[in-house]
Amino acid sequence: MNLIPGKKYLGINGLGRIGKLTLWYHLQEDYFDGFVINVGRQVGNNLEDIIHLLETDSTYGSLEKFLFGINANKDIKIVDRENNCLEIFGKRVKILCMARNPKDICWKENRVKIVVDTTGAFNDPTQSQDDVKGSLRGHLSAGAKKVINSAPFKIKDKTKKNPGDCVTLIYGINHTSFNPGSDHIISAASCTTTALAHMVKPLLEKEETSNILTASLSTIHAATNTQKVLDSVPVSGASDLRRNRMAFNNIILSTTGAASTLEKVIPEIKRVGFMADSIRIPIDTVSLINLNLTFHTCIGKNGKMTINRKFLNNIYRETAKGAQKGLLYFSDNQNVSSDLKGKKAAVVIEGHDTHTRTGCINLKPEMLGKMGLKNNSNINIPVTHSALFGWYDNEFGSYVNCLGKLTCYIDHALSE
Repeated sequence: MNLIPGKKYLGINGLGRIGKLTLWYHLQEDYFDGFVINVGRQVGNNLEDIIHLLETDSTYGSLEKFLFGINANKDIKIVDRENNCLEIFGKRVKILCMARNPKDICWKENRVKIVVDTTGAFNDPTQSQDDVKGSLRGHLSAGAKKVINSAPFKIKDKTKKNPGDCVTLIYGINHTSFNPGSDHIISAASCTTTALAHMVKPLLEKEETSNILTASLSTIHAATNTQKVLDSVPVSGASDLRRNRMAFNNIILSTTGAASTLEKVIPEIKRVGFMADSIRIPIDTVSLINLNLTFHTCIGKNGKMTINRKFLNNIYRETAKGAQKGLLYFSDNQNVSSDLKGKKAAVVIEGHDTHTRTGCINLKPEMLGKMGLKNNSNINIPVTHSALFGWYDNEFGSYVNCLGKLTCYIDHALSE
């Protein structure tokens, strides 16, 4: 491929769900001049098979119609078969098929400064660039300036700490803290953490709702490629047998690291202590967070509790018009999951189903005495429990959208 000096070429490692949709996102946004995609192996029988992979999708439909409308025409062609070079809607795309280990990928030769690793295979930032199984640092030794991982960091050796050049960023939450001089490996967290962070941030920034006493979430999550199409035999040492059950017709209890990752982008949430779980359901995309929070509330001058359904919904209405405009949306509609497929939003608040209940914690004198406090009468502390719901297209609309915006922001920061 004829690479032109001064042009912006984005590297994408992996061509799974997030890898392909990352290419789709940037083709539409028109920020980068071209793309270098590392698949790491031969795909099908020829370059036409890669084209078929790139232009079709069982979840979102065809590339051209999803991005540019029902009347859009296909615009993808081979410009250099020998070097696996394509042109898609005027953008040059080069496919690399030789190396799986990041340190062996030809990023420098292809003028790639930023790599988005979408493989999910290299999540430990402490691994050496020379690790025989590969590592995120390998991309740096291969010539990339910055690496963005489309998954949370997972350090295998619990005695090790997160390296100083690694940071977790979510666009619209803490992305402006990116330091071009010192942050070289960036985690873009997960789809659920992205949506959750956008739900929690407006509440922490409002005085009345900043005092969160307890927090828990369940994400009713679409199926992913980590699940099995049919029941299969668990590997040796497997502790969760449900991961090997068929994704098609089961509701499967699972886990999520969204709450622990949230602490990395919103540190003040550490004092609360989240409980979190995931419930996998057999749909292709769009998930739903059920967020339960308990607040210390106050009694207003009219004798009514400050925090109620109207109050919480107004917080999100204001946020959707202000600080998180274009990322957080508020909806009064009665939505179902398919209504949000492809919706470019970190999260869509389902205001129709916001619920609150307020009661009092009754502290009797004998209870206070056991805590070393002297008091001759009962103390009533008003608390409000709330149930909030947030939709997110866990593939393109929420996660890839925020990942793409973060990628452009990082590239722009490097250019300044």
